[in-house]
Amino acid sequence: MKKCVKIILQGNFPEGYLFNVIKKQAQALNVEGTGQAIEEGSIRIIICGNPTIIDQFMDFLHKIDPAVVQSIELEPFLKEKDYRGVFRIIE
Repeated sequence: MKKCVKIILQGNFPEGYLFNVIKKQAQALNVEGTGQAIEEGSIRIIICGNPTIIDQFMDFLHKIDPAVVQSIELEPFLKEKDYRGVFRIIE
């Protein structure tokens, strides 16, 4: 059974952070979903996958330097799209 989570990150993200850090980690863990900069200093991530892998992704987020990620909001998410097994960045 897949677990889906919506994550909102608030912080001071360097240029390319969504592609260079978040997307690479999602691909390394083989989760599916989307990442999107929703406003200055905010990133929305929706990930779906094996619950153990989702927990590993969330652990990764909590280990990011607090100077970069200042707050993390997590909430369960009902999968409404078919992500076709990949993690995409929405621009």
